[in-house]
Amino acid sequence: MRRTATCPNCGAAIEFLWSSAVQTTCSLCKSILVRHDVDLEKVGEIGDLPPSSSPIQIATQGVYRGMPFTVVGRILYAYARGGWNEWHLRLDDGTGAWLSDAQAEYAVTREIAEDGGLPTADQVHVGQSYALDKKLFKVVSLTRARYDGVEGELPFEYWNKREVLFADLESTSEQFATFDYSDGDGAPTVYVGEFQDFDELRLSNLREIEGW
Repeated sequence: MRRTATCPNCGAAIEFLWSSAVQTTCSLCKSILVRHDVDLEKVGEIGDLPPSSSPIQIATQGVYRGMPFTVVGRILYAYARGGWNEWHLRLDDGTGAWLSDAQAEYAVTREIAEDGGLPTADQVHVGQSYALDKKLFKVVSLTRARYDGVEGELPFEYWNKREVLFADLESTSEQFATFDYSDGDGAPTVYVGEFQDFDELRLSNLREIEGW
């Protein structure tokens, strides 16, 4: 059952695709809204989002590892060589995942819990190896990206961020991992996943793109 609320800025109805969302956006007035129980607080406003060449949009549906999912949110990042989307997925089993979408390459990751021992942003370097999810991964690249916009529903409060460091790691089992240092508390949030073929995701309700 979907939940609804009222935008505190313009009074528009807000319908949640995911009932446990912490942050959402108003499609009418572009307010960024943080949820406090049943109340919504305006904390910012969406600027004009950069043009997107991705066919994915909020409410796109697909399948990951046999489990249906719905796209409920997006974070946009920009860096020296371009940009990418991080789409927030809510799977039918109630869990979440992220679909990275960059230049027609797609990858799905999930957050994993780590007990510590991981490098801070000042300590991480290319070539370091770490055991994650019972597999060995090596740091292969470091990317400094800036927050470039947000839309839809997220599982945490995320708006008006500054530059963020990401460390990408690879394993010998075709999996990859990411250390996300956006929280600013020193320790990274760890995501593990794998690349996915577009057709493998079985996406529907896609945005119409001329020539697609």
